[in-house]
Amino acid sequence: MKLDFGYDNTIQTVEVPDENVLKVLMSNEMVHERRGAEAVRHALENPIGARRLKDMVRPGMKVAIVTSDISRPLPSFDVLPDVLAELNNGGVPDRDITVVFALGSHRNHTEEEKRHLAGEEVYSRVRCEDSNETGFTHMGDTKAGTPVDICTRVAEADFKICLGNVEFHYFAGYSGGYKAIMPGCSTVEAIQKNHTKMVSDDAHAGKLSGNPVREDIEEAGCICGVDYIVNAVLSEHKEIVYASAGDVIEAHRDACAYLDKMYRCKIPARADIVIVSQGGAPKDANLYQVQKALDNSKHAVKDGGTIILVGCCREGFGSKKFEDWLMAADSPHSMIERIGEHFELGGHKAAAIGMVQEKADIYLVSEMPEDTVRSIFMTPFKSVEEAYEAAVKKYGEGASVIAMPFGGATLPCM
Repeated sequence: MKLDFGYDNTIQTVEVPDENVLKVLMSNEMVHERRGAEAVRHALENPIGARRLKDMVRPGMKVAIVTSDISRPLPSFDVLPDVLAELNNGGVPDRDITVVFALGSHRNHTEEEKRHLAGEEVYSRVRCEDSNETGFTHMGDTKAGTPVDICTRVAEADFKICLGNVEFHYFAGYSGGYKAIMPGCSTVEAIQKNHTKMVSDDAHAGKLSGNPVREDIEEAGCICGVDYIVNAVLSEHKEIVYASAGDVIEAHRDACAYLDKMYRCKIPARADIVIVSQGGAPKDANLYQVQKALDNSKHAVKDGGTIILVGCCREGFGSKKFEDWLMAADSPHSMIERIGEHFELGGHKAAAIGMVQEKADIYLVSEMPEDTVRSIFMTPFKSVEEAYEAAVKKYGEGASVIAMPFGGATLPCM
């Protein structure tokens, strides 16, 4: 069987005997009834666990709409116009509406980026600002001690709406829902406190109940209060193919269930060798981005197996803090211990790689210098074919293989 993996703007190919291939994981075949803004309108007209948005608001309310920043794939410009229409129909004028871009720990936007995210019409009608522009308000603490320090514009709003896309998240289970508040509208200190729980075995992609990170996020969100959400599920090409609106928990879980139907892929068994890619440019520009596919692939590999990670990484590590953590480590486990003792954003992804390395060997097919790759406890290769041949020598000609050409999206499950 010929297996193709995106690599920058090219393709890496390897031939694997048919009988060795347990599964090639792609998104599950689905017929999507609606797409884009049409899907959003349908969700707003058919809310889950709540009344129509226009029936929940009233004149005089100050409304904050929290939406994703530039680092996230949600096409806010396809969601915001219909949300504003509902608010206007409920008697809320544009002057009482603010769009807040949830930065979390990310950088501020330029005005052009805000205009792009909101869309020209919305940007010209309502106030659009980053979540750190109005300071933060302390609203309480979670049982785990996470401070609920929320963007003041959101904290003081009479009605709070959260937008987001739902995808698998490697330690929060899924994105979306209350995640727009924590970490989206929270302080760096609060985010760091919440994310220390990522080292728990229960903090992994596809898990909600019993996930300490997600449970802390949702407790923080409850303390802040969210009145309504609109969450979208995106295709591999980042187009809205489903939307869910209404109650923050019920609508979020509905979107998670749809995501599962699309991207949770059953496997018959774990494999000796997993070959995984982010799908090529622009998602494999650096190791920081490629880590997402690596983390999903850990659910498909046997203990003691090998993951062949395919990513050009022409930009290298992609994060200075991430690089510092990887280069300073004397073992994979040392990064896990370090993140438990002192959480740092950027370092958390290094620790996540260390958690995979405790389970499996990683062969990295990239443009990164070979000495650098070896220093971070991976084995460098220039092609998938060479890496596969090396893995077969380790496990024998009958070595089982699972292929994940779009590893950042697909989640293997038994």
